[in-house]
Order: sequence, then C-alpha cells, then structure tokens
Amino acid sequence: MRIFSCETHINQALDMFVAEQKTFPMLEELKEDEKLSTKCTYCDVAAIYIVENEK
Repeated sequence: MRIFSCETHINQALDMFVAEQKTFPMLEELKEDEKLSTKCTYCDVAAIYIVENEK
C-alpha cells in the first residue's frame, strides 16, 4: 500500500494506513523531482510525503 500525502493530510494518511494494514508504515519525504509530478491522494496539492509498507 502506498499513500501520497501533502502536509495537510499526513495524519489522515497515517491513520488510514494503520487501520487498513494493521501495522506501522514507513514515512518518507519525496525527492524534489518526485514532488513536482505527484499529487496528494486526498486533494490536488503536490504531495510531500509517501506512506508505504516497509521495503
């Protein structure tokens, strides 16, 4: 599971991940070039973070 999130929706993304996956996620900041083309899962703002399963 991967959720892209802006600053506003990071708490919602973390809560959703834990509720669905029943485990803690990895939270990483996107690289500058990824920020330009990636939108938040919850709105149309550019994503800053990615919440995902451990690699």
